Amino acid sequence: MKTFKITILPGDGIGPEVMDAALAVLDVVGIEYGLNFEIKSELAGGASLDQFNEPITKSALQSCQESDAVLLGAVGGPKWDNFPQEKKPEKGLLKLREVLGLFSNLRPAKIFAPLADASSLKKDVIVGSDVMVVRELTGGIYFGEPRGHDKHEGFNTLRYKKYEVKRIAKVAFELARKRNGHVTSVDKANVLDSSQFWRDVVHEVHKDYQDVPLSDMYVDNAAMQLVRDPKQFDVIVTQNLFGDILSDITAMITGSLGMLPSASIGEKHAMYEPVHGTAPEIAGQNKANPIAMICSVAMMMEITLNQPKAAHRLNNAIESVLENGIKTIDIASSDSTIVTTDRMRDEIIHAFQQTDKSILDSRELVRE
Repeated sequence: MKTFKITILPGDGIGPEVMDAALAVLDVVGIEYGLNFEIKSELAGGASLDQFNEPITKSALQSCQESDAVLLGAVGGPKWDNFPQEKKPEKGLLKLREVLGLFSNLRPAKIFAPLADASSLKKDVIVGSDVMVVRELTGGIYFGEPRGHDKHEGFNTLRYKKYEVKRIAKVAFELARKRNGHVTSVDKANVLDSSQFWRDVVHEVHKDYQDVPLSDMYVDNAAMQLVRDPKQFDVIVTQNLFGDILSDITAMITGSLGMLPSASIGEKHAMYEPVHGTAPEIAGQNKANPIAMICSVAMMMEITLNQPKAAHRLNNAIESVLENGIKTIDIASSDSTIVTTDRMRDEIIHAFQQTDKSILDSRELVRE
């Protein structure tokens, strides 16, 4: 039996509720596939501030460093809005990314057919789209020096080093090999020297991935194409600022942030979390949608724990539940059966257990 060490950071607001749901699903996955999960829970964000006056402690960081993967619920909320900048809950997340060396952010945006009507785009435009945005997370204009502002001007520096571009490009090409096999590198090389450098390095890396088609696209065109025809994209790789914007566009194509997982990946560590926030207005009411957190578990199973069959089966279970019209209130339509967080958890577990594992596994072998 394989054993994996997982540190969980439930966080604030609805974070603990969706984390509990995800752990219940993880237990069932472990039983079905002969996997053992050693779970260690630590505080982060506002919960850590309340108890330790720090957004994340050294012991929590150490636990994350010693784990195979980290699961994060959500951090932040109005309770801590007036705290000093260095004490904001989100500072714990930034510190965690720094300590774990998480340089790439993976934001998948896959349309679940039963939720296509929730998107603001036409159904025939979005059904079948499955986009993965790979965003460079630790460089670019957000971190470049010098920076500053006074009464007369404000300035930032957009700078990338070759190793930063090479490692994020490799992540994108490796992902594409496991998906539909195409990478779109997004830049602004027609006006930015840093983008021309980005393009040159991506093409250099591509020499080692000749089996994966590569195309270049300017960021303004990419934003337009995402809402015109998202099905043309597989993996999009881009710098920090552009990825920040494009990943939110792809998120809204799906119709609900409550459905979207994400991953932050480094050389040795990985963290998985839902895209949604803490939603303090519904915390503790058993109304939160746990699907994004459960999808984050599926991403962890596939990418870090190398259990793609379990991940595929779990994603199928989620889609099966949605096809039956079972939805939490945030994604419900007039003909939906509206359920609680706990009920959605139980429905997904039931669908997972009812899925014929042998049939799914044989389908995966055919694909491979």
